[in-house]
Formats: sequence, C-alpha cells, structure tokens
Amino acid sequence: MSEILPIIYRDEYLVAINKPSGLLVHRSEIDRHETRFAMQLLRDQIGQMVYPVHRLDKPTSGVLVFALSSEIARQLGDIFACHALTKTYVALVRGFTPEHGIIDHPLVEEQDKYTDKKARANKPAQEAITEFNTLAQIEFPFSIDKYPCTRYSLVQCTPQTGRKHQIRRHMKHISHPIIGDAKHGKGNHNRFFQEKFACDGLMLAATEMQLIHPVKNEALILTAPLATKFIHIIHQFNWGDALPSSWITAQDY
Repeated sequence: MSEILPIIYRDEYLVAINKPSGLLVHRSEIDRHETRFAMQLLRDQIGQMVYPVHRLDKPTSGVLVFALSSEIARQLGDIFACHALTKTYVALVRGFTPEHGIIDHPLVEEQDKYTDKKARANKPAQEAITEFNTLAQIEFPFSIDKYPCTRYSLVQCTPQTGRKHQIRRHMKHISHPIIGDAKHGKGNHNRFFQEKFACDGLMLAATEMQLIHPVKNEALILTAPLATKFIHIIHQFNWGDALPSSWITAQDY
C-alpha cells in the first residue's frame, strides 16, 4: 500500500500537505538513491497531476503547496516570487535567543553539485531577512560546550525573503544553530538530543502559511501540526503553552 500523505487543504485549484521530514519534494540528482517523492506520492494519492510551486528542504516538515493546473501554478509562483504571503516556522535552537530579533544578513547562493551545475558561479550575496521571536527556553545542568550548563530556545521564525536554507543559515549566523541540522548545526548538541531524548533529525517545521487564494481571492491560512518527535520534545520541556494547540495536536486528515 502506498504511503498516505496528510492533506491539510484541498479544493479544485490547489492542494496542501503536511510534508514529513526526510521526504523530497520531487526527484533530484542530489539524492539519486531516493525512491519516495512528495510530488509522485500525492499525484498517485489523489489521482491527478500536481505542480510544485515552492520548495521545502528534505529534512524540514510542514506546509507544502501544490497547484492542480499549470495556470494555477503560474499564479501561485507569482505570489511566492514577490513574497505576497507569510510563512511561519518553528525551530529548536542552541542557546538562549533574544526575545525578538531581525536577522538582516545577505546570503551567497548555496549551489548543489548536480542540480546547479549550470548555474553561474560567484554570484553576489542576495538580500536575506528573517524575523524571529523566542517562545520558550530551557536550561540543563550538562556541560556540552565550554559552559557548565547547556541552554536551548524554541523560536518562531518568519522569513521575509526566500533564500535556500535561509532560516538554518541565519540561525547559525547568530550562533544559535538549529538542533539536528547536520550541515549548519553543531554535532555535539545534535548527539545530545539523540542520546538524551531519542530525538534525531532537523528540528525545524513550516507550521503555517497565509496567502490570498489565487482564484477565490479569500484569505487562506494553512496550518500543519508538528511531527510527533517535535511534539514529544515540546511536552517533555513543558512548552505546551508556548504554541497554538493546533500546532502540537496530532490530527486525522
């Protein structure tokens, strides 16, 4: 039996799913061994063609939108291109973050060996802005780095631009890397969560997206609950009151 993807919204124009962590959006040369892709799984599940309109990293879970026609894909593509929408992410990061912050740090495009081999090299850094708010914090009496205790924060991130790996790179830039980030994080903290809390994988999720429907011209709010492993951490740390209940409640779709 094929894997069933959780659908959080569907009409005759578009469909949105809660993408599981570890699932590619579509076939890629980066992971040539992979045989599971959100695009193909969803196409088989609903019995019609779907058109990707934005990207969500393989290790990131959460709201992923597909158009159901090429024309709607074009319209949604325009919305994403001009950032006429709001995307909200939740991340678990190392250290105590400030209560609020805006990271305005241009990023040089990260190019993949296979998918970007025709891209122009040495591109100038592009504008990249991420706003964040601290939702909760916790401290443990364990020495992992050079400090006698180790601290972690739960943050809500709202990117105002759409650069590749933007939130992961921006949180690293301010010395608060995301837990479970193999590329931009810190291995000792990633291992601590694996060993102490049986938690592995990137602790970053796209929990909400707000946009105007391209056809109905109505406000559309798409919400995806956190993955079970993330919810487990939230409850272990007594952070349940820090998030909307719809983000930390498992749902039947």
